Amino acid sequence: MDSIQAELDKLTGKSNLSKVATDIDACIKQLEAARNSIMQDPSQHLATMECLTRTIPTQLEKINTDHREIYTGMNRFDKALNKKFKLSASITKTDYDVFRQIDTKLIDKAIGMHLIREGEFEVAETFEKETGVSILDINSDLKEGFVEMYKIVSAMRLLRDIGPAIQWAEAHATELEQRGSTLLFQLHKLQFIWLFANGTKGGPGKLEALQYARTHLSPFMQHLKEISQLMCGYAFGENMPREFFGAPFEDPEKQWDDVAYVFMGEFCSLRGLSADSPLYIAATAGAIALPTLLKMKSIMKDKKTEWSSSHEVPVEVPLPPTYRFHPIFVCPVSKEQTDEKNPPMLLTCGHVIAMESLHKLPKNEHGLLKCPYCPKSCLIHHAKRVYF
Repeated sequence: MDSIQAELDKLTGKSNLSKVATDIDACIKQLEAARNSIMQDPSQHLATMECLTRTIPTQLEKINTDHREIYTGMNRFDKALNKKFKLSASITKTDYDVFRQIDTKLIDKAIGMHLIREGEFEVAETFEKETGVSILDINSDLKEGFVEMYKIVSAMRLLRDIGPAIQWAEAHATELEQRGSTLLFQLHKLQFIWLFANGTKGGPGKLEALQYARTHLSPFMQHLKEISQLMCGYAFGENMPREFFGAPFEDPEKQWDDVAYVFMGEFCSLRGLSADSPLYIAATAGAIALPTLLKMKSIMKDKKTEWSSSHEVPVEVPLPPTYRFHPIFVCPVSKEQTDEKNPPMLLTCGHVIAMESLHKLPKNEHGLLKCPYCPKSCLIHHAKRVYF
């Protein structure tokens, strides 16, 4: 991976469009200046054009040179990728067209929503016009919400201004408390750390940090342990014993990004959305699962077997905990995994079994059955479906 990282560093450092854009802007300025000069004094148009014939070719050559450098960097990076990740023929060849039964409009909406969630609002508008698909036909206020979110995040990451984020968190304090969120505390904590880290010893920054802690951290006594660590860090400074109190002031710059990500997650959660774009999650989960599926396909090919189940994967696909959105319930009676056709059912005694197992239990003519795990009895029509 070192060779790929090296080529990527070269690509982002030297082989980018910034030089080309600068050269093009300079060329445009020369042409505009020549046009204005001819408009002011038409008698000097020959001299102006002669000047352009000497300077413009040089500018164009410089643009071409910088453009070639970009393609050279991209080709080197492409070769490094292909050398490390050899494309298997089993990836490119398949007998099943996954998009055949999918509405392409839904895919367009997913792409458009991803652009909006990434803050690419102008690109999303252009994409919507070109595809003719209305991205926000469900919630027209969604775009305005993300515009507000990115203004707040930009203030945090670029200007180190945490005020707008705190104002938003205070305005939604009730909803955040109901979710058990610690966002408001994290924001005040970050502001204290930033004041402390940028203040001189005994200077106004340190004193301002102390006053800020007294005013804004004292209401959060449920986080007394973290507040104690901050105060110990304030008292000991660089001599604070980290083995006992941790390192609350370590890498304040990174903490800005961490808290900004938490803010984005809470902002999206209050709107019923995940912290990351669904398109990003789907693509990442697919990339993680691909090696397992390729290995499964190879084994099935050798054993000449077919994938018989259309709604579940025949092997376990390991995913990170953050990518597990739906709890899995296995019926303790039948040892089968529940699904939409065979959902989990809650008995009046509190035990949960699958619907098929429920209907297979012996019962009398009144529908009274005995729980398989406790001595209590219940009526079959009193069982309720459970939603995890």
